Order: sequence, then structure tokens, then C-alpha cells
Amino acid sequence: MDSVEEEVPSGGEMEELVRPSSTNVPASVNEHPTSHFSGMVRQKAYVFDGFGNYFNKDWDLGEGEGKEFCWYHVELPKVRQKCCQSAQHLIDVLCPPLKLQDILSLASNGPFCGHVDGALVFRVNSPGPISSSFTFRLAARITEKSVITVSLGRVPRLGFSPVGQSLLSEIPSVENPSNYKRGSTNRSGIVIKEHVLEFLLTMNHSEEADNPVPKSISNLVVHVIDTHVDHLEDVVTKLEMELETVELELDRGGFALKKEMLDDRRFPKMHLNLQRLLQVIAHGEQVFPRVKEKCLSKSWFLSKDINSLDELIGRLRRLKENVGFLANRVTAIQAGLDSWQSEQINKKLYYLSFLSIVFLPLSVITGVFGMNVGGVPWTMQNNPEVKDGFFKVMVLCVATLLLVLLCFLFPILYSHVMAWYKKRFLRRTWSHNRRSCRRTIGIQERSCCPRID
Repeated sequence: MDSVEEEVPSGGEMEELVRPSSTNVPASVNEHPTSHFSGMVRQKAYVFDGFGNYFNKDWDLGEGEGKEFCWYHVELPKVRQKCCQSAQHLIDVLCPPLKLQDILSLASNGPFCGHVDGALVFRVNSPGPISSSFTFRLAARITEKSVITVSLGRVPRLGFSPVGQSLLSEIPSVENPSNYKRGSTNRSGIVIKEHVLEFLLTMNHSEEADNPVPKSISNLVVHVIDTHVDHLEDVVTKLEMELETVELELDRGGFALKKEMLDDRRFPKMHLNLQRLLQVIAHGEQVFPRVKEKCLSKSWFLSKDINSLDELIGRLRRLKENVGFLANRVTAIQAGLDSWQSEQINKKLYYLSFLSIVFLPLSVITGVFGMNVGGVPWTMQNNPEVKDGFFKVMVLCVATLLLVLLCFLFPILYSHVMAWYKKRFLRRTWSHNRRSCRRTIGIQERSCCPRID
């Protein structure tokens, strides 16, 4: 099969092998169909020859011939939109030949695995805001000669690039700022920026150029699921690094940093994102074992790829445990911050209590001597008609104080009285039963003793 190299015009991607169009086929057939959302939806079409080679192909949604098989991938935009708008995108690029039931099986939320119109369809679409970094959607429609996949946003390592153009195969060198000051640009190897190196540290996989080209439909299905699991692991690794950075900041930071984290609700948001991630992993745990069971009955699904699916399911379970550990760490940090906030509030209440202790006697004294009654001591109010006013007011205050204390002490006194009454009642009952028992025993002894004449 002849092939030529052609540069893909979209997004500055690497060059890929493109199958030349047949001269017998009209040009209108080989062109991509007109799309109402051409600027928002990305489409990729590949054809594999079954011998480890792949080529770009036209978006005709046709199936392969002989040993060939085709792959059509739709990448939905990760923007704020409704679920029905995503379905409209899929209708625009997949219909025809797909029907409405096929579109609904690919675009709906939640986990699913089953046969739709003779094809095996599975999806792990998590509900939630589409623009969120923790909302994942992956759906696939599999037949013996073609695979159609739909993803939300870009999935790392999902596509293919020519071998030999991987950044990971280069010899790196360290960027030295002093070289720029001296004007020296001689370096041995490619210079990797700091932010690029941080991004590479979050990757648990190689680049697209290092992807093994599938030789069968089952290889391609395993590749799609493998990239989905890799994507989840990348997100978990990024969260781990972010959490470690926050823990170091908390150890070094003081009052202002802790107050800022509490005001921003950083850890509750992180905990919510982890719960969303757990939901995505749980969907995979539900769907992928069912995919494996249904693929066991397919003659074109290789046994070694069944083993690969088992390994991917095991990776998902270990990833779920890791996310659970992260959620526990976030909960522990949030509990520590809540405890610190409670301590700060208790300190402020202590200071307020101290001030109230200082000023309470003064307010009592000013309140007593500021009463508008007669007979107040040391005020030269010796009028016989009102000399008993102060004494009467003080008696009223003492009576009110006793009434308030009685209201507070009444539950305690009531419980003590009821306990004493129950104890007394039990004691009287026990003594009464004891007397009755003695009488019964005495009567039985007299009845059992023989009468002597």
C-alpha cells in the first residue's frame, strides 16, 4: 500500500501518514462532511492495515476491508454547555449512518455497557459541569471492523504520531540564566523549561509518538481504555503534588495563610473534586468488567487483550484506593484547620470573658448607686418618706436572683428527687417481697413436716 507524508494543518500537530485518495472516487466523497460546529468539534479518522501501520483517512464512517479496520474519534469541546448541545454535535458529525439511538447511547450520562443496533457500546460519562477538570466522558461504539469513540476534551496519548519525534527521547540540558547575560547560546541537547518539566513529572505515560500501533480491533479497544486510565492517573498525580505543596505551605505559613485557606474554602472544594473523581473511577469499575465479559464472546477479540483488560481493571481499583487516601488526607487537614479556628475563637472569647470579669463589678456598683429611689447609702437622702425604697429594691433583686437560680437548678433538683423516690419505692417493694417469701417458705415447711401423735 503506497503512502505519502502530508502535514496536518490543524493545531501544529506532528506530521502523520495520509492515505492518498482513490482516483476512481469523486472528490466530494473524500472531503469531510459539512459541519455546523466545525470550529468546536475535533474529528480524527485513522485506518489500520493490521500489520502495525496506520494512515489518516477521510471522515466517511465506513468500515475496513479485509484485515483493515477504521477508527473515528470525536473530541467534544470542554466548554460550558448543556448535554443536549453535546448530542447535537454528535448528530452533526455522526448522522448518517448512525441513528438516534446510537447517539443517545454515546451522549447520555452515567455508566452503560450493552449492544445497540448490533454494535457493542460502552460509556463512562460522569455527570457534572462540562467545563470542570474533574468531569470525564468517554464513549465507544465497537464493531468487527470499526470503532467510534467520543471524548470530552483532549485525552493525552489517545492519538498517534510518527515514531522518532518524541520529546522523551531527546537529551535534555539545564537552562542557565547566566548564558543569556553573556550572550552564549551553545548548549548540548534540548533545553526544557521549568513549567514543561513540571508538566512531564505529572505524566504516568509516554507520548503519542511512543504508542504501539494496534494490529486488531481488540488492541485498539485496550488502547482507548488504557489512555482513559492514564488520564485519571495524571489527574490524581497532579492532585497529590498540589496537596503536598499545600501541606508544606501550611507548615511554613502563619495566621494569614491559614485564614486565607479557610476563607477560600480550598479544602472543601478539593474534597468535592476528589468525590467527583471517585465517581468517575466507580463508573469504570462498573463498565469495564462488563466490557470484558461481552468481549469474551467475540471471536475477533484476542485472549491477550482480555488479560490486558484485567490489568486495567486492577489499576482502576488501586487508583480508587489512592484517591480514598487523598480524601482522608484532605479531611485530616481540614479538621486541623477547623481545630485551629476553634482555638482562635476560644482565645477571643477568653479575652472577652476577662474584660467582662473586670467591668461586671463596676457595672453592678454603678447600677446600684444609680437607682432613682430613696435611702441609697452615702447619698444624703434621709427623707423619712422614701428612706425604705433602697431596701425594698434590694429585696426585689435578691428575690429575682433566687427565682432565676431556681429555674436553672429545678431540673437537677427534680432528677435528684425522682431518683430518691424510685430508690425508696424499690426498697419498699424488695422488703415486701422478702416478707412474702418468708411467709411462703414457713407455710411450706409446716405442711411438709410430719405430724407426731
